[in-house]
Amino acid sequence: MSLISTLARLEAVSTGRAQPAATVRHRHLSDRPLVFVPLITAGEAGAPLGALVGTDRDAPRLLVVPQPRDRDLRFAFLAELADVVLPYVDAYAEVVEAAERTETDPETGKRVKVEVDLCADAPQLIVPSRAGIELVRLLGRSMRFRRTAEQDPEAPYPAPPRVPLLGRWLTHFGERARVPGSSLLLAMTDVLGRHWATGQSTLEDQHLGALLAWIDPPEGLTGAEAALRAELERDAQGQLTCPPAGPATDPAFDNKLLAPAIERYDRARTALAAAEDGLEADDRLGALTAAEREIRDLVLSRTLPTWEKVWQGLDLLRELPVGAHVEERWTRDRWSFTGHRDRVLAGEPPQPRRDDAVTAANKLATREREQARLEAQEALDDPLVMAGRRLSGEAFAGEVTDVVMAYSEGKRPSPRPLVTVRTDDRPHLGERTKVYRSLGGKPQSAEFVGAEEDGASVVLRILDKMGRGKEPEPGSVPEKGDRVCFTLFEHEQRGGAKLPDPEETPWTHGGPPGEATLEAADPVTAEDVL
Repeated sequence: MSLISTLARLEAVSTGRAQPAATVRHRHLSDRPLVFVPLITAGEAGAPLGALVGTDRDAPRLLVVPQPRDRDLRFAFLAELADVVLPYVDAYAEVVEAAERTETDPETGKRVKVEVDLCADAPQLIVPSRAGIELVRLLGRSMRFRRTAEQDPEAPYPAPPRVPLLGRWLTHFGERARVPGSSLLLAMTDVLGRHWATGQSTLEDQHLGALLAWIDPPEGLTGAEAALRAELERDAQGQLTCPPAGPATDPAFDNKLLAPAIERYDRARTALAAAEDGLEADDRLGALTAAEREIRDLVLSRTLPTWEKVWQGLDLLRELPVGAHVEERWTRDRWSFTGHRDRVLAGEPPQPRRDDAVTAANKLATREREQARLEAQEALDDPLVMAGRRLSGEAFAGEVTDVVMAYSEGKRPSPRPLVTVRTDDRPHLGERTKVYRSLGGKPQSAEFVGAEEDGASVVLRILDKMGRGKEPEPGSVPEKGDRVCFTLFEHEQRGGAKLPDPEETPWTHGGPPGEATLEAADPVTAEDVL
């Protein structure tokens, strides 16, 4: 945690209200996100109990599994979920625009630009908390390898037709959520926690109700009082008035309400199966329907408050102006979505349970690169974030007090002006340390030459982005009196060393995929089976 984040949390405790941790919104928000509020059965992480899902704030679709131990009912739930999610995804997959992409020519080995289709927009899935993201990944893992009756007529317990496809898409959403800065799958608690600092721990911030209580407390209450009420207040039945964001449920709800309701449902279903005539069957069908309706009402009572709080969080986030680099990161999400759409249409197999060595290394390198890029872009977009980097000595700002024109040595001297900046910051500058500033959206580099005797001024040599002429282009060199901000971190991240193709994986890393020496796919575990 940075010093400025710590200061913001201390101020939140002092004032009784969450403090802004950002002045702009650093994540993309779709005009039509798909909100998914799931619940799972206690003790069985992969057994869904129900969910509210939809794009309409006023008309969510309720999905319920009246008996989570029943495989057929679970598959019916997943089939209903597929009926909601897949049409939403397909709507974005059908609208494309022309875009250029750099690829390697297989014949010449040179990098060339080719024109391809890029989805004009991408779907966005929003869950209440970080645990919801893990459940999306778990559901994807448990569904994408299922076989349908059409694919394998002899498969035991065949899945409904579109369930494996839903599993592939949920897996993609879950994997993309691990890429820093991605917005295809967002946890509301994480996004709100990025933009506001509360007076509680980051673990407590995962309770959506408590987090919103700090950001927008009711009249007459402090954030701490409102958060405590959100976490602990119970009604006359002993149930939480503000249920947790899920997917886990409250033990008091499980023991006092849910378990007896499921038991009544089981008795009604057993009685219906034992009915001996039509009249008796009609009576018992009515009892079964009533028992199922009771479970649906219970699930709705636990998910609806969280559903409303997710939309409340979206309202708060939409009030913030959008950061300058948000659209660029969303474009990378669109490329990711388009690429997975193309793999599905091409009939490629589902994502493997375990990546080969090269794929795993590429994923790790991508996440490290995107993390560094995200941190740099957020600082460039947001003065409050940049203030944190300045406090840590990773950036400095000040006023230009002097500019002296100088030139490089050589047959063709190039301008290398010396700029003196007076600053109150204390950057960690060493001999010839490179620093960067944003010039027209591109990084301009300079190097540290030395410090003035007063210790409050630093001298920098500008190195590039001044044109090709003998004199710098207008506006490319700071002028006396200008306010400037330089960073010690690079604004654009470089790619790492090229990795071999998966078919050329060395024996030290398991050999090429598919060889006998390669460890077989991991066996089926409890996580693979709902």
